[in-house]
Amino acid sequence: MNELKRGMCIKLDGKLVRIVEFQHVKPGKGAAFTRTKIKHVSTGRVVEKTFRASDNIEQVNLQTKDMQLLYSDPDGYHFMDQESFEQITLDAATLGDAVNYLKDEDTIKVETQEGKPIGVELPSAVVLQVTEAPPAVKGNTATGATKTAVLETGFNVQVPLFIEQGEKVKIDTRSGAFLSRG
Repeated sequence: MNELKRGMCIKLDGKLVRIVEFQHVKPGKGAAFTRTKIKHVSTGRVVEKTFRASDNIEQVNLQTKDMQLLYSDPDGYHFMDQESFEQITLDAATLGDAVNYLKDEDTIKVETQEGKPIGVELPSAVVLQVTEAPPAVKGNTATGATKTAVLETGFNVQVPLFIEQGEKVKIDTRSGAFLSRG
């Protein structure tokens, strides 16, 4: 149970699921357990599941391939294998929150299980350009205030007041938080 991590794929009742959230709980009485939210890879359905220390979990080994994001359209996100030039399409539901950080011509690790693409592995941080940011109001800087900025992918993020339109910022892909200027 101590090895569970966010984003890990496991097999549960013969189906492939990904851990979205987890929390280790050690109550005052009784044995410790892990409360998780898991997402079924095939259906996209998210359910809550509690695991006890005695439960057996089969971790699934995924293969990763470096693929380039060519473009996105209403059909999905189109990736090309860097070696074989083979193209695949993943829909936004499969990618989940990763769509907030993907831009055309990025090279991303696409995860496959038995040759079938099931998602992407993002770097821990990405650098994106700010396309919209309201001007800072003088006198608002005493408490480390923030404002909402729109990034080139359309994602809204809270940034410090000194960030202006056109600047590049570094964003944490795990939490969606501003880290620093790019």
